[in-house]
Amino acid sequence: MGGKPFGRPPGGAEEPGRAAPEAQECGAGGPEHTRRRGQGQLEAQVLAALHRAPGPAGAGWVRERLGGDLAYTTVMTILSRLHAKQAVTRERSGRAYLWSPAADEAGLAALRMRRVLDGEPDRDAVLTSFVSALSAQDEQLLRALLDRAADEDPGTDEARGG
Repeated sequence: MGGKPFGRPPGGAEEPGRAAPEAQECGAGGPEHTRRRGQGQLEAQVLAALHRAPGPAGAGWVRERLGGDLAYTTVMTILSRLHAKQAVTRERSGRAYLWSPAADEAGLAALRMRRVLDGEPDRDAVLTSFVSALSAQDEQLLRALLDRAADEDPGTDEARGG
């Protein structure tokens, strides 16, 4: 539960054992209506609905925005899984919870990247492999971001040996 990705993995690849995108539900109505959506797709749809909410939203509100074809308990399960992954926050409102996205899409992608890195025993090897595979443009962007971070926190420069 804790280490699964949010939404679809990079490059659109599906998880092993998961139905291909063509076999998943694409929306309400029509012949696709009887097909099941994958968990990652549901998580992405729930997060998208929460991002469109004017403020913290209840599970019923989220369910309505998803077309209402899902059981309330399914929406609650997805919200609970997202909460366990720290992708959403919740606050009590009477006997129910109100849910909010914990971060924007970039923040959620960064959380996924940190989770992968935290799950590997050799961080140095993982980061080395990641950086060596960056395009020249992405490498320049990463260097600029690291330089900016060092300027904002002078202690970082000393820690890097610079």
